Amino acid sequence: MFVINEPQKLQILYESLEKSIPESFKVYGAIFHIKNKNPFNLEVLVDAWPDYQVVIIRPKKEEMKDDLDHYTNTYHIFTKAPDNLKEVLACPQVINWEQAFQIQGCQENLDKAIRNVSASKSVQVDYTKTMLFTLDLPEKLKTSKDGNVDLTELIKMSKVDEASKKGNFLSIFLDTSHAGLVNEHWDFGKNERSLKYVERCLQNFPGFGVLGPEGFPISWAVMEQSCEMRMGHTVPKYRRQGNMWLISYHMVEYLIQKQIPFYFHVTESKESYREALRNFGFTFLPCGWHQWKCTPKKYC
Repeated sequence: MFVINEPQKLQILYESLEKSIPESFKVYGAIFHIKNKNPFNLEVLVDAWPDYQVVIIRPKKEEMKDDLDHYTNTYHIFTKAPDNLKEVLACPQVINWEQAFQIQGCQENLDKAIRNVSASKSVQVDYTKTMLFTLDLPEKLKTSKDGNVDLTELIKMSKVDEASKKGNFLSIFLDTSHAGLVNEHWDFGKNERSLKYVERCLQNFPGFGVLGPEGFPISWAVMEQSCEMRMGHTVPKYRRQGNMWLISYHMVEYLIQKQIPFYFHVTESKESYREALRNFGFTFLPCGWHQWKCTPKKYC
């Protein structure tokens, strides 16, 4: 595996990975941000060029200073040849197996190689699978560059209007002052390292929210370093009132205008969120969302 950082090669890879969406979503989205200021200081590795079989996105070495920070120590992986992945993952120059980290991807067939190498390295694996959703955009919305977004063909505006009439709610962009609130309600968070991660996401990527009557966010979602919208939450007493509709409309309008790719994952237990996404027009993707949290046994 070797690093590619030339803008022309990154663009060629980006366009190539688009043909493998949704399985390539994690690396595709990460490369989008790498091409646009690279705020998380990531790098791209491939096993060959231009006929690559494996793509891995990871933070540069200077970013992975905390051996217990699996939020920062995150690898995004896509492969066309899962049977060859074990040899790649076992290489210490590719993955630092001496620290806690996580691997994310949209291919379930990464699992065998990750578990085999983890066992050989005395590393514990905690696996999570959730449901993946994306929005099928009309081609003219994908290609429009005039800065004007018309979503009337995509969704029913009446639903957004109905949602906004149910309360004195206002769509907002989140900032770092909201990091504590987001982290407190994030199922994968609720600790000091996750708080730093949420703050970094809000410093560099868009976060969308709805203000409730008291002037505090009551519903929100935040983009992360691979263009995934994560950390979605609605305060219980405001659920099923159309707030995710307001966020989704604001989010989709903004991201399409900025030509930023996006997608969601939702756990199977959160039926109301899945219903909201489907009602808005999001499509369920069978490949799923997968995360392997890997912890050396010396830290367990």
